[in-house]
Amino acid sequence: MPKGYWVSAYRTISDPEKLAAYNKLAGPAVKAGGGRVLARGSRVVAHDAGIAERTVLVEFDSFEQAVAAHESAAYQEALVALSDGVERDFRIVEGID
Repeated sequence: MPKGYWVSAYRTISDPEKLAAYNKLAGPAVKAGGGRVLARGSRVVAHDAGIAERTVLVEFDSFEQAVAAHESAAYQEALVALSDGVERDFRIVEGID
């Protein structure tokens, strides 16, 4: 079964306090949903139309698990805390076997 991934590329961070509140809630929500953070922030080199801002990569055992974790009540609470504090491109993608 192919793994699932959350890929989140931040375009702008307009409210670091909202991002901090989100991180406090999102970390446990991701872990409870079976996610493993593979990359978060760190160094970014952007090419083409990319922006060298915060990038997060989270791995799940399946695509379905990744979708379910995003839809969970715990993660939805984290999204409420984040609200308009950032502009990001968030995707859930299916891996290759």
